[in-house]
Amino acid sequence: MASTILVTGGTGTLGSHVVPLLREAGREVRVLSRHGRASADGVEYLTADLLGGEGLDPALAGVETVLHLAGGPKGDDLATRNLVRAAARAGVKHLLYISVVGADTMPIGWFRAKLGAERAVAESGIPWTTLRTAQFHDLVLDTVGKMARLPAVPCPGGLRFQPVDAREVAARLAELTLGEPSGLVPDLVGPTVYGVAELARGYLEARGKRRPLLPVRMPGKVGRAYRAADNLSVTGALKGHRTWEDFLAERVGQ
Repeated sequence: MASTILVTGGTGTLGSHVVPLLREAGREVRVLSRHGRASADGVEYLTADLLGGEGLDPALAGVETVLHLAGGPKGDDLATRNLVRAAARAGVKHLLYISVVGADTMPIGWFRAKLGAERAVAESGIPWTTLRTAQFHDLVLDTVGKMARLPAVPCPGGLRFQPVDAREVAARLAELTLGEPSGLVPDLVGPTVYGVAELARGYLEARGKRRPLLPVRMPGKVGRAYRAADNLSVTGALKGHRTWEDFLAERVGQ
């Protein structure tokens, strides 16, 4: 009988796509989140605090595979170290982590925390798999939507993204979770690179809105890193199929 898979962040955007795929594969799933809920349909929900470490040992009891999706604006490295220590105590045999393209190149605190989390996984002594992905369409939609509320939409020059569909990421993660530990696997990105102005223009057209686009320059190390495409994966990456335009047609409409 296959062991239970523990998914952290299983109620989030990505987790809500991954968990059903793991269930369809016949696996029992235990979801770790900040807020408990009633267990149902082969999914057990438990509450634990990754940053504080409370509740991790009972959550990992009997678990051989952990898919770590939980993340936040800060503290991902600390949370992952806590999870790694508990997973080692529990005898976990496969630890999977989702990271971000540019974790090892972007001079931004969140990216550095992601890299710290990657290192915690790789140095855990547990067989591991890490997948770096581009930003999800959902995140880009939220960001562009907020910017479009302004009288003019700021468009930093040189800032580009390769947005990828969360469902395609979920399918890849399910495949990796059900497979053998593979170390750092090829990045997964969207099929197209867009500048902020292109993303904003597509959103405005989909919403039937008009806003002037305001070019701005990003200063300092961060600006130089974005202009150098340090946040992109242009060679060797796997590419999804659903474009930003496909996503907008589904979520925003014409």
